[in-house]
Amino acid sequence: MSKVYVFDHPLIQHKLTYIRDKETGTKEFRELVDEVAGLMAFEITRDLPLQDVTVETPVSTANAKKIAGKKLGLVPILRAGLGMTDGILRMIPAAKVGHVGLYRDPETLMPVEYYVKLPTDVEEREFIVIDPMLATGGSAIEAINSLKKRGAKQIKLMCLVAAPEGVAATQKEHPDVDIYLAALDEKLNDHGYIVPGLGDAGDRLFGTK
Repeated sequence: MSKVYVFDHPLIQHKLTYIRDKETGTKEFRELVDEVAGLMAFEITRDLPLQDVTVETPVSTANAKKIAGKKLGLVPILRAGLGMTDGILRMIPAAKVGHVGLYRDPETLMPVEYYVKLPTDVEEREFIVIDPMLATGGSAIEAINSLKKRGAKQIKLMCLVAAPEGVAATQKEHPDVDIYLAALDEKLNDHGYIVPGLGDAGDRLFGTK
């Protein structure tokens, strides 16, 4: 079974409070999501392998460390996942960025893939699928399916806020995918919204309420 990591860093929790606040406007909301995503990038990359190198400082020679050639890929789920991507890229500028677009079928209510664009070397990369919300888990499960169908072997999922139902559903379908969260909330309500949550992340990011 995959692991679930909830980041309790004070800066993440402080900024998440303002992200939740319904009085936070679009500009500030967007900036805060960007900042929290960057802070989460520190934690999600904690296990990257390092290699020993030698560098010349202005004073002497130093034995130092570099990331050992790990190829990373970021895959935001359109559209809300875009709000977290730049924050992560500032921490990991060499990462390649793919995209997965999904829409909800009005009859079945299931997510349907309409757009996928990934780096060419899919099998060699570790991918981080990005979406602010993990509610029912439908979108995350389908996005991970899209990556696996194209040969991805190493995948992590990063979300700001999740409901227990979404975590359980994702773990059931993808027991090899670890989940990284800023908060694990109480439940889903009858409309499929996370409680207490933060509302509709896409609408709040892009001002389309």
